[in-house]
Amino acid sequence: MPSYTSFGWSLGTTSFRTREFNLKIERQLELLTEFWALPETTGKSWSDNVIQTMYYDFIKAADFIKGDAGNKPKDAREKTSGLVDIGLIDGQRKLTAAGKALLDIVETQSFASTNQLRIDNDSYAYLKQLCKTALSIDGGYVRPYLITAYVLSKVGALSYEEFTYLLPFMTNADKLSRIVTELQAVRTGTRTVDDIITDILMEMPNYQEALAMFLSRPVTQSLMIEIGINRKSGGYDAPYFDFYTALKSLAFARTDTNAKSLVKSIAAISGKPKNFWKRLLLKKSGISKNEKETLAAIDFSAEIFLMQSEKEFRQCFFRLLHLYKAKSTLSDYFDLNRRYFKITDTLVFRNGTVDFDIIPKCYFTLIADKLLPVAFTDTDKLFADCSFAEIVPHSDVADTALFAQIERFYGIMVRDVCAAKQFIEDERISRFNDMIDSRFTKEILIDLLAKFENRDDEAIQNAVTANADIPTIFEYIVGIIWYNISERKVNILHALNLSLDADLLPKTHAKGGGEDITFKYAASPDYPNHTALIEVTLSEKTNQRRMEMEPVSRHLGDYLLKNKDENAYCVFVSTYLHINVKSDFRGRKNIPYYSTNNGDHIDGMKIIPCQTTELRTILDKDLTYACIYRLFEAAYQSTDAPNVWYENNIIKTLEKHEDF
Repeated sequence: MPSYTSFGWSLGTTSFRTREFNLKIERQLELLTEFWALPETTGKSWSDNVIQTMYYDFIKAADFIKGDAGNKPKDAREKTSGLVDIGLIDGQRKLTAAGKALLDIVETQSFASTNQLRIDNDSYAYLKQLCKTALSIDGGYVRPYLITAYVLSKVGALSYEEFTYLLPFMTNADKLSRIVTELQAVRTGTRTVDDIITDILMEMPNYQEALAMFLSRPVTQSLMIEIGINRKSGGYDAPYFDFYTALKSLAFARTDTNAKSLVKSIAAISGKPKNFWKRLLLKKSGISKNEKETLAAIDFSAEIFLMQSEKEFRQCFFRLLHLYKAKSTLSDYFDLNRRYFKITDTLVFRNGTVDFDIIPKCYFTLIADKLLPVAFTDTDKLFADCSFAEIVPHSDVADTALFAQIERFYGIMVRDVCAAKQFIEDERISRFNDMIDSRFTKEILIDLLAKFENRDDEAIQNAVTANADIPTIFEYIVGIIWYNISERKVNILHALNLSLDADLLPKTHAKGGGEDITFKYAASPDYPNHTALIEVTLSEKTNQRRMEMEPVSRHLGDYLLKNKDENAYCVFVSTYLHINVKSDFRGRKNIPYYSTNNGDHIDGMKIIPCQTTELRTILDKDLTYACIYRLFEAAYQSTDAPNVWYENNIIKTLEKHEDF
């Protein structure tokens, strides 16, 4: 019986497909460090199920996981396996030198780039780990990131289809060379991605054996299970017998009865292959409800209906069966591979394409030919905290060479690091603006604010990113809203006090601090030169009093003491405003704030609370920051009592939409 053999690579496993990926990795490094420091784990081995159960209970107590696993040791292994795969912890779940280096970056908040690729330092640590990560496939080794970097350097951006279905098939140097060559044929229209997948599969011995069996024996359910070569369980292939029988009957006898049997049998197929078969065999539109199980619903232009003999029919069915199963598997790999690649912040996934970000593109095209000698090798440096040159020999590149590459690719003259940084920032801002225009329109932003108010967390992450927690996404969305209100006259990248990935979406780290958003405004006819600190929170009721009253005033007070020449105030944004929080912030107008170091002080502070319901009104009425500044200043000067101040000066004024 032919057995399943892996035909492609993927990073990680579906058991470690988790949201907030960066945060979960960093948090587990912290938790593992704490766990192995416990007296009761001293001298114990991870291989002991008792220790694995203890770890599960430990991370649950730390609110890292929810619920109750039926098999705690298995769940503990799955939660940590991804970190072993990329060398941040070893098989005994102890932090490696590489893991300790990453944790040090997190604990010291040393994210700002100090590396040649101009990516965050944690992203650079992940990049090095992925460049070392080697998978064992068919007796050899493959390093997925290096293969991806080589292909992008040689052929340019990949479509999602090419990234999903062709990259993982590059499991050795010969297949890489062959697929890169055939990729050109795909792009000229003389070959298809499906052609390449089918050809490679049909060259594998297990598929050849299965096809020979399928052509030489009567088709039964047991045979269908055998030739299905299912990677999980043969039971998943059992429905294909009825499907094959119905499809063959319809191919050689086109009756409504046979059409109905086919439609019914397709529904019994599990997983994504069902959808592939539907797209092939069924018409997509123009079919009335009464005709969905008749000949009118069948697309007889499909290749399989053109077969002239049973042998040809079986051959075509077999090819399609395994093409669709392979594509289903590879589509699962896409999400895993993207999740891992994105933590390097070197690849940009947008508009259905995958490409390098600016400096990584320049760097890897310069060293592309240095990648192949190690791309299909294992390494003994996976656990080490080493330099990139130790991972890819002869990969050192002078800054002058990078600058020259920028000029070649982008037509921009760059002579020093400052000019390179400015070009990167200008490009990122341009890309950020494009993303806002396409992904975060006014209507979408208003809808997202309502979702924050209702705490529809899953919908929020689906709409924005799964790699950040909800408070971070709230901060990000409020930043975008304020940027738009400000008519994009401020620097959004300087304003946001959070980390962005290569796609300019937020990512959450294990630690943080400081004011959330800082917008600096140049003097205009509508307002003076000043700074607006935007503080955001999702805390409510008494929690808001405890969590926000002191930090918000402290952030603004410390900022004013440090920047005495600046005119600065704070806007506090929340989905809910506690009356005593509003009262406290109003009182800060007349309360001095003192330095704890030298007795210096400021006489008072301007803190304006703003609920998201009013932020939605501001968006809906297309009000600009010039209007909002006048509104806030008038409200600040009001003498209304704190309990009626917000309604009288913010809510009612916005409702009137006068020229504040």
